[in-house]
Amino acid sequence: MPPGATPEPPDRPTALTGSRLRRSLQLMGRGMAASPRTYVLAVLASALFGAATVAVSRAVGWATDTVVVPAVAGDTAARGRIGEAGLVLAAVAATLAFSVWGRRVWAGWGYVNVGARHRRRLASAYLRLPMSWHRAHPAGQLLAHASSDVEAATGVFNPLPFALGVLVMIAVATVMLLLTDPWLALAALVVIPLTIVANIVFQRYMTPAVTRAQQLRGEVADVAHESFEAALLVKSLGTAGREEERFARSTDALRAANVRVGTVRALFDPVIDLLPNLGTLLVLAVGAWRASTGAVGPGDVVTAGYLLTVMAVPVRAFGWVLGELPRGLVGYERIARVVDQRAALEPGTQRLPQGEGGLAVRLEGVGLDVPGATSQDAGRQVTLLDDVTLDVAPGSTVAVVGTTGAGKTTLVSLLSRLSDPSRGRVLLDGVDARSLAAGELPAQVALVTQATFVFEDTVRGNVTLAEPGDTTFSDEEVWEALRVARLDEVVRALPEGLDAPLGERGANLSGGQRQRLAVARALVRRPRLLVLDDATSAVDPRVEQEILRGFEHSASTTVVMVAYRMSSVALADTVVHLAGGRVVDVGTHEELLARDPGYRDIATAYEVETRRRERAAADALDDEAAREAAEQDAEADEEAVS
Repeated sequence: MPPGATPEPPDRPTALTGSRLRRSLQLMGRGMAASPRTYVLAVLASALFGAATVAVSRAVGWATDTVVVPAVAGDTAARGRIGEAGLVLAAVAATLAFSVWGRRVWAGWGYVNVGARHRRRLASAYLRLPMSWHRAHPAGQLLAHASSDVEAATGVFNPLPFALGVLVMIAVATVMLLLTDPWLALAALVVIPLTIVANIVFQRYMTPAVTRAQQLRGEVADVAHESFEAALLVKSLGTAGREEERFARSTDALRAANVRVGTVRALFDPVIDLLPNLGTLLVLAVGAWRASTGAVGPGDVVTAGYLLTVMAVPVRAFGWVLGELPRGLVGYERIARVVDQRAALEPGTQRLPQGEGGLAVRLEGVGLDVPGATSQDAGRQVTLLDDVTLDVAPGSTVAVVGTTGAGKTTLVSLLSRLSDPSRGRVLLDGVDARSLAAGELPAQVALVTQATFVFEDTVRGNVTLAEPGDTTFSDEEVWEALRVARLDEVVRALPEGLDAPLGERGANLSGGQRQRLAVARALVRRPRLLVLDDATSAVDPRVEQEILRGFEHSASTTVVMVAYRMSSVALADTVVHLAGGRVVDVGTHEELLARDPGYRDIATAYEVETRRRERAAADALDDEAAREAAEQDAEADEEAVS
């Protein structure tokens, strides 16, 4: 996939359809089809194991009738054939050993390939789905999909080749037993329908129990993720006890669900283990009766009994598969709900016109509605933006200003297509953003938000976001981006410069330095449109002015920024006043101060607050002076009285 390209949704839905049996067959078939060669080898090795297992039983029966019994009776010729019998048994044993090795190796490869495929598809879906989807799905649930759900969906594939090989074993054994004696065959194979009945009952109880357990695994992961992310808050406010109780409630619920799963499994597994043993006893009983009538020989009974004995473990493979199927279906269907999600921003086919200058931006009657997030808003749409029409000249700097909740972040997020408008169009150089091909926007539009993320990597790795050895960006380009972001001096002071590790989440950088690193990360890509969503809020005002002034004479980049500091807003070519999701006024800073009362209130709020604090401080000083004067007068009166 090209850098910056949006992953494509699957061509066909991955969800399973039909009855439980049909969905189970689809699950196993799709997993094996993902690694056909590996599973063909695994199943062939398992089939060879099944055939060799039957051959062992046949060889034991043959040795019993032609060598052991006659030799015990004193047959000299039979005693001479003991070596021959040993060679036959050794050859069959060697075949068994090779088949076991091949089955385990190839089945293991197939198992890990299926898990890796699920994780790749989940990662592709996470990258493809819009931020609105991610905001509605906690990070803990996403982690649970990629961990416990994948493990559940792949668990069935470890014993599956073994179980399929058992089918060959059963087929060969059935033919052999039918040729030997139909009554022995009937006694040996009665365990098969009993196993099927046991599994039907098992799945009826197991499926809801596993569904509940998988859901709770996601909730536990979500609680744990929140606690880790909020470690500083928990420590500073002393809420560790509350977090411990919250985590304990989630884990207790998960424990109860796992106990329920274990209880159901504990009832099923012994039944599956018992059935082959009951079959062996039944074969011996029937065989003794048939031998007493002369219908079969002792070797035939030994063959059938031994066959059931050695088949006990392989037949349990059916139990392992059947036991894993309910959990596998639940895990797979939870994964499929993510992979099949169609709330993605589908890419188009158009490309932006080639050019060196900044992008021209036009919003035509843009509106954005989202589902209500509160109980009062449930069932209806909430309008975040309404009838926004705006033109941004290429190479200009535009500041978006408004009170909290005015829709500033929502507006600028449309420019990088984190979401699409419900109404209207967002045009970049005259091209609708929704029609742009995958990779076009990331290549020419860079978004820097207030919340920055720093990877546990070097300075160079965090700026370029490239693998070691990738030469997409030269060191000179990295240094230039750091210079414009006013972070170059900080990096030069580090012992290893661009190769200096930054620690987890940039632990050895201040908040303002992390924001400047994010700005450099955007600048190194030479975007034609740079979107700053309060991206310098933690930066010193003087440094912020230097960064913004660096854009003033650059015609190669259009800058749209959400800003609060009036000193920064005043540097913009155009100011957009947004209120209630609508554009109130557009003009220069001075023009809006003169004609827009709402903007004037915002612009002067900081100065008004500063004057209020100064007056409060002066009043406090006056009160303190008056109090001290009163105390001095009281002391003077006391001295006069004394």
